[in-house]
Amino acid sequence: MQTTSRIFVAGHRGLVGSAIVRRLQALGHENLLLAGRNELDLRDRDAVEAYFAANKPEYVFLAAAKVGGIHANNSYPAEFLLENLQIQNNVIDAAYRHGATKLTFLGSSCIYPKLAPQPIKEEYLLTGALEPTNEWYAIAKIAGIKMCQAYRRQYGFNAVSLMPTNLYGPGDNFDLENSHVLPALIRKFHEAKANGDKEVVMWGTGTPRREFLHVDDLADAVVNLTKTYEGEDIVNIGVGDDISIRELAELVKEITGFEGRIVNDTSKPDGTPRKLLDVTILHDLGWRARIPLRAGIEETYSWFLGHQDQLRAG
Repeated sequence: MQTTSRIFVAGHRGLVGSAIVRRLQALGHENLLLAGRNELDLRDRDAVEAYFAANKPEYVFLAAAKVGGIHANNSYPAEFLLENLQIQNNVIDAAYRHGATKLTFLGSSCIYPKLAPQPIKEEYLLTGALEPTNEWYAIAKIAGIKMCQAYRRQYGFNAVSLMPTNLYGPGDNFDLENSHVLPALIRKFHEAKANGDKEVVMWGTGTPRREFLHVDDLADAVVNLTKTYEGEDIVNIGVGDDISIRELAELVKEITGFEGRIVNDTSKPDGTPRKLLDVTILHDLGWRARIPLRAGIEETYSWFLGHQDQLRAG
């Protein structure tokens, strides 16, 4: 992948896509193809076909997806399944038919069984039942992985699939109805402090453990592996360490300066008990995460403070 290569980043305004763009630009890649939703609806097969025919991207980063936390997945299962399938099918097929050199598909750690052994190895895919609260999104992502593998086997198309763990960072979605746990906690504690509240209510028991990777670390891994990895098998992208949701809440509370107490709403679901990725293969390929969790959350909170008038709502 040369600095002059035509590179299409699908979903370039999202958390992951924007980080990939930042990384590519930092490395001197100047021929980036970027189209927002108002210019290109990736769910529209004809529109995607016309875009690829006109622009002929050489490399494709498929970071576009309909995403959200437990509440959003439970509330809009049909949309999470249908729209993600449409996006994936259209982009992967068009990339192959219009001669792209390589496509990198971004999946999610939610593809793995709810009760998978920990840490989760890539080989555990399709060995057990999914977490019910996000199975619609997970099934779509699994279909994307299998489509990449099928196009590689049948057509020799160079498509690779990378599975990130839980992500956070600048540009995240802080909407309390649709966001993931870390940005939701940042907003909850910030607003509680601003309002002088004495407590913050958090969903579930606080006992589930999660792994968190800064999105700029992810982008570095994705660009690196796009240049160096050629395998059919999926590769986990993570830190290799995790933290309980309660410990995470205490850390966010400290960083935001909230001085009240934390109350658990145990009527709300916990989700998967633990989700820690095995990153042995990633490390063997020569890449490791660099941004510590505290420093990453501090940076994300600073970004939040400077962008409250333009926070993404979904």
